[in-house]
Amino acid sequence: METTVNRLLSHLSTLTCSRCGTAYSAFEKQTVSPCCFMPLLAKYNADGHFPKEALKQREATMWRYQEMLPVLQKENIVSLGEGFTPLLTLSNLAKQYELKSLLLKDEGQNPTGSFKARGLSMAISKAKEHGVEGCIIPTAGNAGVAMAAYCAKAGMRAVVVMPRHTPKAFRDECYWYGAEVVLVDGLINDCAAKIKELNSQGELLDVSTLKEPYRLEGKKTMGYEIAEQLNWKLPDVILYPAGGGTGLIGIWKAFREMQQLGWLEPTVQLPRMVAVQAANCQPLVETFYGRQPNAQNYVGKPTIANGLAVPRPLGEPLMLQTLQESGGSAISITDEEMITGLRELGAREGLFVAPEGAAVWMAARKLLDTGCITPDEQILLLNTGSGQKYMENLDIF
Repeated sequence: METTVNRLLSHLSTLTCSRCGTAYSAFEKQTVSPCCFMPLLAKYNADGHFPKEALKQREATMWRYQEMLPVLQKENIVSLGEGFTPLLTLSNLAKQYELKSLLLKDEGQNPTGSFKARGLSMAISKAKEHGVEGCIIPTAGNAGVAMAAYCAKAGMRAVVVMPRHTPKAFRDECYWYGAEVVLVDGLINDCAAKIKELNSQGELLDVSTLKEPYRLEGKKTMGYEIAEQLNWKLPDVILYPAGGGTGLIGIWKAFREMQQLGWLEPTVQLPRMVAVQAANCQPLVETFYGRQPNAQNYVGKPTIANGLAVPRPLGEPLMLQTLQESGGSAISITDEEMITGLRELGAREGLFVAPEGAAVWMAARKLLDTGCITPDEQILLLNTGSGQKYMENLDIF
């Protein structure tokens, strides 16, 4: 009976190692692949069984795509209404810079004020499904807030480990959700090291970026929404602020899944994906342009875009694969340029975005100047969060 119920909700079939392809059970609690210690990717068997017409009467949240999401039973879904964020037309800036089409997907309108709500809703839902009693996370800010909120909703213990310099707004919100907050000197990689010490017995589920398979599945719903909101067409280029890179990887995964589902016409060209990083912490940029073999020894510095301060991302190979397959690129933006972007988006479009969102707009401007993006293309920017929580970072300017 359980199998029948499960199949009604999700077409999840297996998990595979992102490096070597070894398959693992999708019906047991998993972290990274035992073979290569790399991220596990969820695979689905939905050929012909999930027509896009099924979406017509569904709720406007990320859970409308439930067949292609990993939660097996509805009672395990831990939701605060995340997803289906608006796709805004930036008509004033488009006119100013003589652009044919400039769009922004505003993830700041998610619960807890950022795109992290998607990934943590999914991860905590699967943790609940596996009987987990508590979770722990290293965070630059928004992910910790989201985990704390969803753990509160699920009745789970939450331990959030964040850099000491993280803006107070992030720390306070975690406290209000009842989480235990541990502050560490350094960046998110130092927080990850602290987690190994705090969770040496493994009593808490580590939901670090890509160290479990399901935050990625929540983030990929941005890709499904972009396609649906554009009537199953796709933009020419998507600029995404990539720290850990889960969203960049997830959006590309969604496009590939929609091709397999037949939701995208064969003539639909997939977008070029552009990874945008902070000049103070640009490991992917350095690797992409061959200035280092990989990010394993990269040393970054803090940035006003807290979410971009990820010096050694586990998902680097998957990010590079996304850029290669899409014909995309990587670019970095200084903190001063982000401030310019914040002012421009605020004064011209009435949007107070996160510094990460300002970074993607400034990246678009730079790429337009160099001809890597042309004015007649449809350009989509991803703003990952609300600017409100970053006020402490912005006081210095």
